[in-house]
Amino acid sequence: MKLPQPERSSTATGLLIVLVVVSIALTTVWYREGQRGPLHKTRLGVQVAAAPIGAVGEFVTRPIRGVISWVSDLGVSRSQLEALRQQNSQLRNQVATLEEARLENERLRALVNFVQANKLKSVGADVIGRPENSWEGVITIDKGTADGVQPDMPVVGAQGLLGQTTDVTSRSAKVRLITDPQSGVAALIQSNRAQGVVRGSIDGKVTLDFVSHETTVKAGDVVITSGVGGVYPKGLVIGEVTAVQNPPNSLYQDIQLAPASNLAGLEDVVVLVGATPKLSIGGPE
Repeated sequence: MKLPQPERSSTATGLLIVLVVVSIALTTVWYREGQRGPLHKTRLGVQVAAAPIGAVGEFVTRPIRGVISWVSDLGVSRSQLEALRQQNSQLRNQVATLEEARLENERLRALVNFVQANKLKSVGADVIGRPENSWEGVITIDKGTADGVQPDMPVVGAQGLLGQTTDVTSRSAKVRLITDPQSGVAALIQSNRAQGVVRGSIDGKVTLDFVSHETTVKAGDVVITSGVGGVYPKGLVIGEVTAVQNPPNSLYQDIQLAPASNLAGLEDVVVLVGATPKLSIGGPE
């Protein structure tokens, strides 16, 4: 049995033809009329009427579009995140390297200025060894007899005296700091010229011994090398007085000192080699 075929609507075909003809006519009129033609005016009127509706739509959909943009940004690939982490790590390393170079430059400049200002013959050295125990104040430097370093030579930092060399090899040397219990430095108080001996101790404290009760000593007084004994040139800054006590049953005052140099964080030092002149320190002789 043959099924009936659906008949095409002649009405729909005719409507399509009419719409095509109308579109062609409107397009022709649009391009031929001026900006003040009826079609242009109609289009402008529709735009003006629809503007408030468009503004409302923009306002309503803005948060939604923001969320969509944020969610799409979360789609950064794992490889991109890893690349960013590596770049951040490299930048941190570069900053740390530059900062270390800046600090080293400042330390070395201060040492050079100290040596040049006092016209001292010297050898610069790096600290390569720390004290081996808590009661010993001895460090190791990377200069020795091959560089002109000998035992019993003064070692200084940018702020003042550190100690003296002891055991010396061809490429290294031990330096006994002024905080070491075996250290003793002939010294004087810069303001009143009272003489004594600066000593270290097991607990790392530094004292000025053998100053009589008749001498006026106060906190803040600067203590320097006296030049007695021939090891240290006169005028090297050792430190300043921090506390003074007068025990009733003692012949001398108890005077505590703060070393001028930061002995705990030493990295660069200078060894005064050969004959060293008396430093210009001011004050009465």
